[in-house]
This record gives sequence, C-alpha cells and structure tokens, in this order.
Amino acid sequence: MSDPETRQLFTDYVVPTYGRYNAVLERGEGVRVWDEQGKSYLDFGAGIAVSTLGHAHPAIVNALKNQGATLIHTSNLYYTRPQGELAKRLVEIVGTPGKVFFSNSGAEANEALFKLVRKFGSEEKPKSSAAPARFETLTFNQSFHGRTMAGISATGQEKVKTGFSPLLPGFRHLPLNDLAAVEAAVSEQTAAILVEAIQGEGGIRVTTAEFLRGLRRICDRHNLLLMFDEIQCGLGRAGNWCGWRTIAPDVTPDAVSWAKGIAGGFPLGATWFRAKPVSRQDGTETLLCDLLQPGSHGTTFGGTPLACTVSLAVLDTIRDQGLIEKAVTLGQFIQEQLRSIAGIQSVRGAGLIIGFELDSRFEGFSNGKQLPSQVVVNRLLDSGLLTAPAGPLVIRLLPPLIVERAEVDAALTIIRQTLQRLLNP
Repeated sequence: MSDPETRQLFTDYVVPTYGRYNAVLERGEGVRVWDEQGKSYLDFGAGIAVSTLGHAHPAIVNALKNQGATLIHTSNLYYTRPQGELAKRLVEIVGTPGKVFFSNSGAEANEALFKLVRKFGSEEKPKSSAAPARFETLTFNQSFHGRTMAGISATGQEKVKTGFSPLLPGFRHLPLNDLAAVEAAVSEQTAAILVEAIQGEGGIRVTTAEFLRGLRRICDRHNLLLMFDEIQCGLGRAGNWCGWRTIAPDVTPDAVSWAKGIAGGFPLGATWFRAKPVSRQDGTETLLCDLLQPGSHGTTFGGTPLACTVSLAVLDTIRDQGLIEKAVTLGQFIQEQLRSIAGIQSVRGAGLIIGFELDSRFEGFSNGKQLPSQVVVNRLLDSGLLTAPAGPLVIRLLPPLIVERAEVDAALTIIRQTLQRLLNP
C-alpha cells in the first residue's frame, strides 16, 4: 500500500483528532524508523517519550513472545505474578512504602490520582465538625494531565478545554515555581497539589528544588497530598528513576503517576500511593494506599501479565545497561551543543527530556494553521529527524534511552543545518 492510499484511509475512516505530520511510518529498529517509501528517520520523539528502548528491542520482543505464549490476560479478579513483581519494583523505585494501581495510559494513571484525592477528602477526619469535605486539587499553568474530562479540568492550558464546558469542578491553576501563590491559594476545600517536576507538553519547564521542597512543607502544614505526574519525565528519562529527584532528591511525595515509557511502547499506566496514615471520620485508622477498596476503582486491561512482563523487561534493561547514567551524560552534551546553534534562544530540561526554544526571528514563521514550532518540526522531519513541539516556539527532544553519541551528533547536525536554512533562505 502506497503513501497516498494510507493517508486516504485516515481521511475516510479515522477521527481527525490529530494534525498528523507528513510521514507514513512502517517499521523501526533501534533509534530509527522508516516510512512506506523506505526513507529513514532518526526518532528523537520516541512516540512522545514512550519508546524507551527504541524500536524492536530484543528485550521487548522476547518478553512479548514468551509471555504471549504463556498467559496474555486474566481478569483482575485473580492474582498473577508479573503484576505483583512489577508493583514491588515500582515501590522499590520510589523507595517509600506504598502500593500500586495499574491502568492502561497516563490519563488513567492520573484519573486514579483524582479519585484518590476525592476519597481522601471524603473519608479523612476533618479539623472541626464544621469543616467541609475537601475535594480540590491545585495544579499549575501550562501543565498537562491527560484528555479525560478530569484530565483537561486539571490541565493548566485553555486550548485543551475549549468546547468541553462545563468542566469538572475542583481544580485551580497557579503559576509554576511561585510558592507564595500556592500558599495563598490553599483553602478549606483544598486536598492536594499535583505537579510535573518537569513539564513536558507545556514547554519543558523545570521546577526548582526550592519550589518542590516548599510544596512538601505546605502539604505537611495543611494535611494535603503532594502528587507528582511523572508520566513524561519519570523512569529514567530525566536521568533518575524518579524525575523529581533530579531536582529535589530529598522530597517524598504521597502519590505518583507513570505511563509512556514504562513499558517501552506497550500500553500501561501505573499509580503509586504512599503508605501514609489517614484518620477516618468514624475514628478508625487506615493507610492512604488502602483507601481505594473493592468497588471504588478498577480496570479491565490494566496490569495484564503481558503488559507487566514487558514493563519488567524494560526496567531490567534500563538498569542492566546503565541507561540512566547514559541519559545524564548525553543529555548534558546535547544541551551544551544546542546552546551553540544559531536560532536557539534557550535550552532546558534534564537527562533526555530536553526542550529548545527558538528565538524571536521564528515568531513570523507561523503559516496561519501551524505554530512556528510545528513549521520547524516539519522541516526537521523533511531532513530525517522526528521531534515534537511543546508550545509556540519550543521543540522537544525525547530520544530513546539507548541512543548513541553518533546518532546524537547526526541529530544535532540536522537541527543546526535546518535552522540555518530557515534563517538564511
């Protein structure tokens, strides 16, 4: 089937929720993908931080083959060893006692956070008999927390909310890295704070150590839950198993959500809840990680033996091949090199979640339908490099953690030459 035929299938049969780029991808290997015409691309988008081990990695292929021939799916009414083993691994990664709920995506992982907040607010013992049940979560401008109704309500970007009113109540958005604004916003209804230590879709905006530590203090003072959305920056991408630890290693959250790279491309989401004491209204004590009891939350496909086996293979490979350490070294090199390229105003990120912001000369590159960043992403694609926009002038680099220096050098050359041609046509 040729390119035009494939595109026509999408035109005729696929709901147009994406403005797709001009490539029909057919296969991949390592850090490269090929389109239906045989053209090769360096994949520095990695499915938007999903393809942790690149494409067709033997560890993933073997896990799919072996577990697929053993047991693919059972209802969560039963026990399976891979789910228990993966939950144990994730608790060990956080390093604080707790438990894990499995789902299928980042949106669902965050949905578990939102339900935990409501459950916490409804069951905890109030400060006084007159105090209302708490249900509100504070989030931050330019955040992104998924495309469910709760997810877009939590997201601090107006563009995702347009046309979907009325939104779910209980969310307010504040300036990032502004502790005074957070302190002033806490009310009797506030129950939690949700933050991305490194905002992905919002432009690779990095929180400060002072801010994360301050959020922990505010949560402790007001008995709020501190929750980290690690869907894009977690599990090695930022140069640590826990993205927030690249910024403030001494901060301990109450809940964490993961997805994207957790299984290297196989659909899986996970949410960790801390084993933190909660005093109930009826006078009994429980743990935060035990608040969601049978009947309060669930999933059909979350945590299948196949998904969990693949995830364990991905996490094993990251550990055994030293890919987190490599992410730190290569990430520093990429940032240094990007700062020397004409047309780039600033560079930010950590590990292999990097954003570069185009300078003001690119502001006029919008063609009416596409932002300047999207125009540049298209030109990079034409030159054989897949990237992803993150706002009007920011472009994300999210290569697989297996990327090698030679591939990094090739990608940097494409970026340098593409920006030079755009600025000097």
